[in-house]
Formats: sequence, C-alpha cells, structure tokens
Amino acid sequence: MNLTTEHLADILIGIARAQNALIDALERISPGFHNMHAMPLLNIAANTRVAEPRMIDFPARILLRLQGRVALDNAAVRADLERLMSGAPAAAAPAAANAGRFATSTRGPEPFLGTGRGV
Repeated sequence: MNLTTEHLADILIGIARAQNALIDALERISPGFHNMHAMPLLNIAANTRVAEPRMIDFPARILLRLQGRVALDNAAVRADLERLMSGAPAAAAPAAANAGRFATSTRGPEPFLGTGRGV
C-alpha cells in the first residue's frame, strides 16, 4: 500500500471530524462541556503556546481548528503535514504561503479568538 501525504491528510481530517462529532454530542448532553472542558484540554494537547508546532501537536491542532466555523482546506493540511514531515521550519516558508495554515509565525502562537459557537 502506498500512503501519500494527501491520503494521510484526509485520514487526519476524518478522524478529527469524528472526534468533533463526539464533542458536539457531549455538548448536547451537558451544556457547557465544550467551553469548560473540551477547549482547555484541546489547547493543551495542541500545544498552542509553542510558535513552532511539532508533528505530535498536529492532530490536536486540526481538531482545534474544527471547533470554529471555518472550513478546513485539505491542501493547507497536506502542505503543513509535508512541512512537518520534512523537518523544515515554518519560518523558511514565505509568510503569504502560510496564510490560513496551522503553522504559526516566529512571532509567537496565533491567538485563539473563540470557538465560533456564539461565545
């Protein structure tokens, strides 16, 4: 079997969508679960305080991105996955090419501006 980065990106996004469905189900059962429990733990798992994400942080960052209303771009996920697998720093890529991706600039972590759930 020949697994490409495109396939791996699709698998990671699919897993994150399944996890997001569980978070939504728990939110329906116990209102406030999302903001009180899920988001703080996702921020820890995604290691959002680190400017240069690691491969181990990447799946949690995908799930964190799904918490907002912005649709995921498979091409951006694939490009970030390829960058992480190559070991190249995010600062080596042009700033315009990194716009909207999970990689953060060298200035520090991207601010988390809310969940997109009206909070």
